[in-house]
Amino acid sequence: MSYLLAIDAGTGSVRAVLFDLNGNQIESSQTEWTHLEEENVPSSMSFDFDSNWELTKNCIKEVINKSEVTPDEILALSATSMREGIVLYDKDGKELWAVANVDARASKEVKYLKESFVGIEEEFYEISGQTFALGALPRIMWLKNNSPEIYEKVANISMIGDWILAKLSGVIATDPSNGGTTGIFSLKTRTWDSSMASKVDIKDDIFCPCYEVGTVIATVSDEASNETGLSTSTKVVTGGGDVQLGSAGLGLIDLGQTAILGGSFWQQITNISSDAKLPENMSLRVNPHVIPNQSQAEGITFFSGLIMRWFRDAFCDMEKLEAQELGMDPYEVLEEKAKNIPVGSYGIMPIFSDSMNYGKWYHASPSFINLSIDPEICNKASMFKALQENACIVSSINLDKIKAFTKLEINEIVFAGGASKGPLWCQTLADVTGCKIKIPKVTEATALGAAMSAGVGAEVYEDLTSAAKELVVWDKEYFPNMENKKLYDEIKIKWQELYRKQLELVDQGLTTSMWKAPGL
Repeated sequence: MSYLLAIDAGTGSVRAVLFDLNGNQIESSQTEWTHLEEENVPSSMSFDFDSNWELTKNCIKEVINKSEVTPDEILALSATSMREGIVLYDKDGKELWAVANVDARASKEVKYLKESFVGIEEEFYEISGQTFALGALPRIMWLKNNSPEIYEKVANISMIGDWILAKLSGVIATDPSNGGTTGIFSLKTRTWDSSMASKVDIKDDIFCPCYEVGTVIATVSDEASNETGLSTSTKVVTGGGDVQLGSAGLGLIDLGQTAILGGSFWQQITNISSDAKLPENMSLRVNPHVIPNQSQAEGITFFSGLIMRWFRDAFCDMEKLEAQELGMDPYEVLEEKAKNIPVGSYGIMPIFSDSMNYGKWYHASPSFINLSIDPEICNKASMFKALQENACIVSSINLDKIKAFTKLEINEIVFAGGASKGPLWCQTLADVTGCKIKIPKVTEATALGAAMSAGVGAEVYEDLTSAAKELVVWDKEYFPNMENKKLYDEIKIKWQELYRKQLELVDQGLTTSMWKAPGL
């Protein structure tokens, strides 16, 4: 037998997942990790590469032991990771400094760049599809300003998934889909644009090789083999960003295809040409796809899954006990209780994530608006349904923005991630968007996308497109109730006006934003 190994370095955990050549998951091992705020560094989110490498090694060793496969049977491996997180190395390839994805320490540097280089963010956005909000340039500039002794040693940069592959092979390299989220990148040429660093007086000779997804960069090194139990015959293959590889794992390989990934954050993505014109107002981000000559227009809804987890853990102890007794997931219990709540959840309006405004990205204070003191209509079930509706409404607004600048019609959406396991949430998404919703059999597609990349490197598949056509299987479809859509269209308009009013309260200093991009 032969196998492919995927390593998925997410925001909250790392996991190793073993697949057979038909895309079937054989075994997995997962462990949580945390990213800590540095002392006296507000809004920082450091990536602890020493501890996290130990966790990664343990996952790899465990998946080999649990699966009882012979390491030589693992033909190839690849990795995917949270995007925007970066690792900086010295000339010998040793890690110096690293941050996770939503590290927001570089607020002063973002302001400096915008004020000292007027129009440069817009200029760079036209090339890269990224703003400074989560970009690497302000973070590297922060390091230069605050830890110059470390900055002077920096000789290389990669993303976190690339770091895992470097630890396994000794080769530091990236791919367009992950490297592109640094913002020091060209969508059209699909490689680094070091001139951006030069223009703002940052080192311009630190950029590692950039290869397309599925490129073999090495085999597992002797050192990594001793540490993990992997065979030195296993090929190490470039991976990609979690959203983009997850898209491939969902069969999103053709221009115009659209998906919503419903995890901790929700991403709304549509495949476009790599030379497509970008939005003039920087309202959306555009990333290189893992498919050559394609990019992805992307909207992001902040914390949708994390907000639901907060609601479950803060208010739903009884439902958690019920679920335990019934052998169910607590969300299944909550969906059952919420299934007869009418459209609009009795007027309850959740205020959490705004729709995407990449050029000036901040959120209102978290709250529920329009609550009632009647327990028959304002209770856990109706608030839960309101949260589900809200995630779908914000996603729909982001898709409207994508449609506006791409001129594409969106009639079908692939829905995946943890949220897609809930039938009520799936039907609500269909009703809000007016689109057919397709659910793949493998809803956690990110690791499958990484395994597909490994398979391309091992010459199991010709390319990612053929791998997706061969491996992606559909499970369910949901069709919209167009009468419900009319109601949601009205609710969407009201919600947007209400959210504007809530942002005014933040602007006046009366409430606290849920999250602000650096520099605002």
